[in-house]
Amino acid sequence: MNKKLQILGLAQVAGQLVSGYDTVLQTLQQGKACLVVAASDLSPRSLKNITNKCSYYQVPLHREFDSLEISQALGKKRSICALTDQGFANSLK
Repeated sequence: MNKKLQILGLAQVAGQLVSGYDTVLQTLQQGKACLVVAASDLSPRSLKNITNKCSYYQVPLHREFDSLEISQALGKKRSICALTDQGFANSLK
């Protein structure tokens, strides 16, 4: 497994990662997200919406992995997640 994907799993165990579309949007709006990771195969409508939100709230968007890779790293089916810790976010940049 890719080192960056392992960081996602570690962040989840540490409680520094939220996953799921609605939860990520809520975290962005609360100003708690440091980095959003979206699957490269995310639907165009969801991608446009999350890109606009990340731009508005000035949060970086990372699109290196597909939904299968993200799901395997997190242990549940997900295509989007957000890191709430700057240290973990810096590790993925």
